[in-house]
Amino acid sequence: MYQYTDFDRQFVRARAAQFRDQLQRNLSGELGDEEFRPLRLQNGWYIQRHAPMLRVAVPYGALGAFQLRQLAKIARELDQGWGHFTTRQNLQYNWIPLPKAADAMDLLAEVDMHGIQTSGNCIRNITTDAMAGVAADEIVDPRPYCEVMRQWSTLHPEFAFLPRKFKIAVSGAVEDRAAIAWHDVGLQLLKNAAGEVGFKVLVGGGMGRTPITGSVIREFLPWDQILCFLEAIVRVYNRYGRRDNAYKARIKILVKAEGQKYFDQVEAEFQRILKEDVGAGLQLIPQAEFDRIAACFARPAAVQPCAAVAAPADASPAYQRWLQRNVMAHQVPGYVGVQLSLKRAGQAPGDVTAEQMDGAAALSEQFSCGELRVSHDQNLVLPYVKQADLPALHEAAKAGGFATPNIGLITDMINCPGGDFCALANARSIPIAADLTERFAEIDEAFDIGDIDLHISGCINSCGHHHSGHIGILGVDKDGSEWYQITLGGSDGSAQSGDAVPGKVIGPSFAADEVGDAVEAIIDTYRAQRDSGAERFIDCVKRLGLAPFKAAADAQRQTTARH
Repeated sequence: MYQYTDFDRQFVRARAAQFRDQLQRNLSGELGDEEFRPLRLQNGWYIQRHAPMLRVAVPYGALGAFQLRQLAKIARELDQGWGHFTTRQNLQYNWIPLPKAADAMDLLAEVDMHGIQTSGNCIRNITTDAMAGVAADEIVDPRPYCEVMRQWSTLHPEFAFLPRKFKIAVSGAVEDRAAIAWHDVGLQLLKNAAGEVGFKVLVGGGMGRTPITGSVIREFLPWDQILCFLEAIVRVYNRYGRRDNAYKARIKILVKAEGQKYFDQVEAEFQRILKEDVGAGLQLIPQAEFDRIAACFARPAAVQPCAAVAAPADASPAYQRWLQRNVMAHQVPGYVGVQLSLKRAGQAPGDVTAEQMDGAAALSEQFSCGELRVSHDQNLVLPYVKQADLPALHEAAKAGGFATPNIGLITDMINCPGGDFCALANARSIPIAADLTERFAEIDEAFDIGDIDLHISGCINSCGHHHSGHIGILGVDKDGSEWYQITLGGSDGSAQSGDAVPGKVIGPSFAADEVGDAVEAIIDTYRAQRDSGAERFIDCVKRLGLAPFKAAADAQRQTTARH
């Protein structure tokens, strides 16, 4: 993990003290709510449907056990005992009273955490693969590059008030586990024929009202020029992005409208930066500074190659399933990565209680060198687990409620908080997730259905990434009532899903009490018409098209209406 310097620590603590002063002036009436609004947003504080919401930055999803314990303390002492991990690898609190907001920021600063740039029209938290640095298929470890970009973008004086929010994702592996095509900028680390490290750069991706996947603007950019190129991309966007219409302000709209003209403007700005700024000794990443940062991500000394350990022949079916779904291949012989599932009955996807945070921290200390990761799919990952420790970890994870063997299955769904909390939402998403979790709770059935991405959003802002779901569910408002569109065939760009594409709507929206039946009818159609037991849902949809699934959902709608 990145190690804060004295400067980093002083900066974060000074920011917390500054926020306390701003908050006190607001509460006393000296600073009006409108004047305070941009100040709280710059520190991750929203006013949601029922209470303030704090979004805590978890840069590229990396957490230390000591930090997770502090997050548990904040949940226990200032919130209502829980938090919510998001698809952007952050943590949100939904019930901290505003008068206690500064206390939360002080507690975060104690463990080198904050909420800076988790909201507002700025460069947001940079995300990456939860298995970064340990994945067996990794080409280049993306974490040092993410940290360089984080430091460059934090309080960047030119990019604090962009036309709209701006999101960057980085992948360093063969398998894209960061959904880079769905971001304003997506970066794929690779090596050229000479073994030199560089980036494939995509620009203009995003979800929301107009789902668009990113376009390649550079096939290979030398790694030390990435800040120059990002500067050019964001500077041209800042100059020409629309500010008169929030729905058309994202960079994807500019790229779609201008096409090659935008690319040419970026290239011209990039060349100007190389000539003028780099010529003056600015912008290129110094090798020494990169090496300093990269050293923070060295593998823990305790992680050394060791003998592989196979599962015992008489292992229980539950243990074998857990190995199949929750355990991932590793770079170091004798080691694996393990996903702690946060998807369970009676708890919204991504939610985690203070006790569960403490429990996950303890597991990381015992089995993973005190490190954890937050995944894009709203689970936790232990990146350094000895194969020999897997039986003991499985038992401990079961005791803590983290051992559901459902990673990648239908109950491992992505879900935003929806209308239960978010003031922007058109509909609740948590009850839909709860219904579907209950319907497919039987693990034999979930295994028979196999790999499937189910994503649920409470509104068109797409925080639940419904566009990229094999099955996507979107909450919509119809005359003041909650209704839901269902899409099929979306992809986040992973190997099992194919190229990143948005799903297609299968017809008129469904009432809340029809959604579960419609999804069940879609799944039943897949199971009846799949080419073999091995054909995955997404491949079946591609082969058959939408028609049979739409017909099944519509027929189920009519059956539900009659009853």
